[in-house]
Amino acid sequence: MKAWSRFKKSYFLYSFKRDPVAIASFAVLVVLVIISLLAPVIVPHNTYDTSTFDIMDAETPPYWMEGGSEVYILGTDIQGRDLLSTMIFGLRVSLLIGVGAVLFQAIVGIVVGLISGFFGGRLDSFLMRLADIQFSIPYLIVAIFAMAIFKLAFGLGRYEDLAELLLIVIIGLSQWPHYARTVRASVLGEKNKEYVEAARVIGINRRQIMVRHILPNTMTPVLVISTIQVANAIMSEAALSFLGLGMPITKPSLGALIRAGFEYIFSGSWWITFFPGILLVIVVLVILLLGDWLRDVLNPKLYKG
Repeated sequence: MKAWSRFKKSYFLYSFKRDPVAIASFAVLVVLVIISLLAPVIVPHNTYDTSTFDIMDAETPPYWMEGGSEVYILGTDIQGRDLLSTMIFGLRVSLLIGVGAVLFQAIVGIVVGLISGFFGGRLDSFLMRLADIQFSIPYLIVAIFAMAIFKLAFGLGRYEDLAELLLIVIIGLSQWPHYARTVRASVLGEKNKEYVEAARVIGINRRQIMVRHILPNTMTPVLVISTIQVANAIMSEAALSFLGLGMPITKPSLGALIRAGFEYIFSGSWWITFFPGILLVIVVLVILLLGDWLRDVLNPKLYKG
């Protein structure tokens, strides 16, 4: 109760209530997350159940267009699946990959940055050069090689089962240096302060100093980066899926849906790409707007001064 009382009086909540863009972005994001979590319950049609759709219904236009049906509000895709239902399941997959990739890259980056900044010396130089090498390798190249090797080694069926996990690992491994550099910079500023010296004097071991004392004081920039990185991870997944390196059409994400309908956009079936594309833009936009507000609140001197 004390924590809740302090939160109600905090500048964080005060700033949030005075920013209509942050409120609107947060509200839209919460609605989208709830919809994605409840997808199996609220969707009109289960797009993972082949008995619920018919190939003869493929490319049915939205209900307000000529030839449309009230059964399919936003029309159907090239396989005859209800587009609205498929988009909701695709949103769920995109958010899962985005959040999973950020958690993975945050764990790797925080550990590397913490060790690098605290110990310094040759270990610091080695880890930062490793981060530089990672930065220099485009994630698309890594994805192409990883997907090709995995498909050859385990087959297409196994790939479809593990595509989400594979994308989380690939995107996470390509983006961890952002966290490593940020955490390292924060650790360099914290490790020589009085409270760290006092912890050393009373005999606290290095691991406890890093985890219990230094790490909590480096989390503010990590929270800001994480918000932005979720949007970047979702866009990365969409780009990979659009290029045919991401989610399979049997378990579509928003990017996979955009790709599936792109070749039909000029034949008149524009809705297959248009509506998933709009949803992807909305998701990324609200996350970026929240990240921008969070950055300004948590780093007012750095970003406003």
